[in-house]
Amino acid sequence: MAPSAMSRWTKSLSEAQPVPYWLDDPGKPHPEPALTGAETCDLLVVGGGYSGLWTALNAKERDPQRDVVLLEGREVGWAASGRNGGFCAASITHGLANGLTRWPDEIHKLEELGARNLDEIEQAVARHDLDCDFERTGEIDVATEPHQAAELRDWYAEMERNGLADGTEFLDAEAVREQVDSPTFLAGLHDRRGVAMLNPAKLAWNLKRACIRLGVRVHEHTPALALKPYGAGMAVRTPYGSIRARKVALGTNIFPSLVKRVRAYTVPVYDYALMTEPLTADQLASIGWKNRQGLGDSANQFHYFRLSADNRILWGGYDAIYPYGGRVRAEYDDRPETYAKLAGHFFTCFPQLEGMRFTHAWGGAIDTCSRFSAFYGTAHHGKVAYAAGYTGLGVGATRFGADVMLDLLAGETTERTSLEMVRKKPLPFPPEPFAWTGIALTKWSLARADAHGGRRNLWLKTMDKLGLGFDS
Repeated sequence: MAPSAMSRWTKSLSEAQPVPYWLDDPGKPHPEPALTGAETCDLLVVGGGYSGLWTALNAKERDPQRDVVLLEGREVGWAASGRNGGFCAASITHGLANGLTRWPDEIHKLEELGARNLDEIEQAVARHDLDCDFERTGEIDVATEPHQAAELRDWYAEMERNGLADGTEFLDAEAVREQVDSPTFLAGLHDRRGVAMLNPAKLAWNLKRACIRLGVRVHEHTPALALKPYGAGMAVRTPYGSIRARKVALGTNIFPSLVKRVRAYTVPVYDYALMTEPLTADQLASIGWKNRQGLGDSANQFHYFRLSADNRILWGGYDAIYPYGGRVRAEYDDRPETYAKLAGHFFTCFPQLEGMRFTHAWGGAIDTCSRFSAFYGTAHHGKVAYAAGYTGLGVGATRFGADVMLDLLAGETTERTSLEMVRKKPLPFPPEPFAWTGIALTKWSLARADAHGGRRNLWLKTMDKLGLGFDS
């Protein structure tokens, strides 16, 4: 990148605040009081992100008399649930391709369950008046290199052969640029119904409000410090008190699980995003983005981008940073070198928007596992359930995971708990320094494949055969 281009692009970041756009909202609710003293409940939910919130809400909808408590270590929605891109996808397998590769015999059932889950999210938004800018706009995967266009066409043909192309359309260069006009777009795959756009922080805050309205007791600034058996149930210790519960659901995702054996299955990946100032009518017309679909490109190191309710463009992705040792630290949330890289990519995609400014630039950790999609399980003789490993596609899938946890805690055999995806776990990550070395080699190989027509080297082919990977 030439110095003059670098300075031109980085100038757009001069006033960007290093905070997530979604959380920088004067409508942010006040936190609920911390837990003090000793309490009891039927179901304790640990974690105030989407996973925990949906679990608490669905538990009360299943049984309004159930006494439910939710604990959040900081404030509801402050972490991944409040700072993501707001893509609410039907897929519960981190995309159809991943699901078809890993669970070909169940893929039609998995797609059906995912579509039903997204419909149920839309219904819950209406039923509970979840004011979160929910828009069922769909998504377009775009090709920006010739080999990506060929891969998209081949993938669409495979979807048709497997009877999985309903609601999806292949777009050539002219057709995709009629939807959104970028000189870099060479083809697209348009999923018309399988993705909604929403404001992620507002979804979390409104889920909290709905939970409280149904009688869930929510305690924020209350980290769960330890979990142990207590009589016929479980007990959790907190800084100012404790709580005994018959059953416990863990929705802590990237943060260390209270069930220690689960920790090896996830690693943190730091993902980064920019938000522009609002587009003027002329700027929006110059890119023709009139149908407001979510967009993502087809590279291994991919970008995701979408319009907000006030017509800003969120532009994120590309870098997926794994810190040595898998540590989650606040100082990793801000990465200017990635912001500069993203700004350059943005104006390459939309040169007609040059001169725009970014108002917010932020990052944060998400949890990934070696199969990219969530895994589930129980501990302490079925009294504790957990779900983790959503790998950046949890806005919708966490609601499905919440139902899986509730099914597992109830000891029920359902169409969800019968799935191979639910019954079996991914391979755990190795200890350091092997995890860092393997992830670094995989990232280098993915970047090399992007630069060489998508050709995967021996390392990636070996990882493919083993069903292993690294993604954000």
